[in-house]
Amino acid sequence: MEITSVMLQAANTMIADSLQTAAPEVVEMNYFEMAKKGGPLIMIPLLILSIIAVYIFIERCVAIHKASKEDKNFMDRIKDYITEGKIDAAASLCEKTNTPAARMIEKGISRLGKPMNDVLVAIENVGNLETNKLERGFTTLATIAGGAPMLGFLGTVIGMVEAFYDMANAGNNVDITVLSDGIYTAMITTVAGLIVGILAYFAYNFLVSRLDSVVQKMELRTMEFMDLLNEPIH
Repeated sequence: MEITSVMLQAANTMIADSLQTAAPEVVEMNYFEMAKKGGPLIMIPLLILSIIAVYIFIERCVAIHKASKEDKNFMDRIKDYITEGKIDAAASLCEKTNTPAARMIEKGISRLGKPMNDVLVAIENVGNLETNKLERGFTTLATIAGGAPMLGFLGTVIGMVEAFYDMANAGNNVDITVLSDGIYTAMITTVAGLIVGILAYFAYNFLVSRLDSVVQKMELRTMEFMDLLNEPIH
C-alpha cells in the first residue's frame, strides 16, 4: 500500500509539472506594442489625423470662447451714444469691444442715414463673414470623423489579405497562429480608426453647438440694433 501511495504521488507530481510546462505564457496587453502591430502604413496617417483633430478642436474652442465674450452693457451704451448723436463714440466703442457682434454693429453704424434695408444687408454680410471665420477647420474635422474609420478599415482589409496570402503560401503546414496573428494585426487598425473618428465626431458636434450659441447672440444684437434705429426720436 505504501509503494502504491508513493507511485500515485509521483504520478500526480509529474502530471502537474507537465501541465505547468504546457501552459501558455500570459502576455499582458501593451497599448504601445498594439499600435506598433498595426503597421506604419495606416497607423502613422491615423496619428497625424488625430494630432490635426486635437489642434483644430483646441484652437477653435479658444476662438469661439473669445467670440462669445461680450460686455452686458454694450448695447445700452450704443443706444445712449446714438440717441445723443455721438456716432463716432459708438463706432469707437465697437472697435474697442472687438467681437463679432460689435463688428456687425460697427458696420451698421457706418451705414446710418441710408435705407434700413441697406443697413440690415450690410450687417448680415458682416455676420456671414464672421461666422465663416469661426467655422474655419470644421470641414477638416468632419472629414477626419468620417475618413479615419474608413482608413482603419482599409488597414484591416490589407491585413486580412496578407494573412490569407501567408496561409496560402504555407501549404499543408498551416499554423493557426499565422491566421490569428494576422487578424490581430488587422483589427488594430480598425480600432484605431474608430477611436480617432469617434473623438473627431464628438469634437465637431461640440464646436457646432458652441458656434450656434455665438450666432444666436449675433442675431440678437442685430435685432436690438435695428429696433434701436426704428425707435421714434423724442
